[in-house]
Amino acid sequence: MYESISEKLPYKSSFRFVDEITALDENGVTGNYTLKKDAFFYEDHFPDHPVTPGVIVTEIMAQIGLVVLGIFLLNKEEKNTLSINENIFPVFTSTQVEFLKMALPGEKVIVVSKKQYFRFNKLKCYIEMMNGQGDLIARGTFAGIIKKFDLNQIFL
Repeated sequence: MYESISEKLPYKSSFRFVDEITALDENGVTGNYTLKKDAFFYEDHFPDHPVTPGVIVTEIMAQIGLVVLGIFLLNKEEKNTLSINENIFPVFTSTQVEFLKMALPGEKVIVVSKKQYFRFNKLKCYIEMMNGQGDLIARGTFAGIIKKFDLNQIFL
């Protein structure tokens, strides 16, 4: 349903932390990601007792809660005219995250984001991450600037 938004994400392969967008409108987004048990960051964090690093938890929250919503809002602002050659470049300006519970390998996490404001391409959101049982893993405020660029102008 939200494939066009997912296609615009600037992340690929092992650094893309969005499996599904389940709700999306001008006020917020809900999505999920299942932490891969064989992800590169578990090998050394911590051996025999892997835990998802806080920076990865933060990145998952940012990708779903800020970047997905930012792409949606930018596309809406552009009257749905973002072309196939345009990509989105998020620049994070601030994050404040409180970690409350560990995110474990194989766990499905749900991210819920609520827009605080979007103006002049700057987006600020309050974002929460829960596990499959509804326990709060992390919460915080994220802000960033969402820019579009044409790949042909940059790489050609």
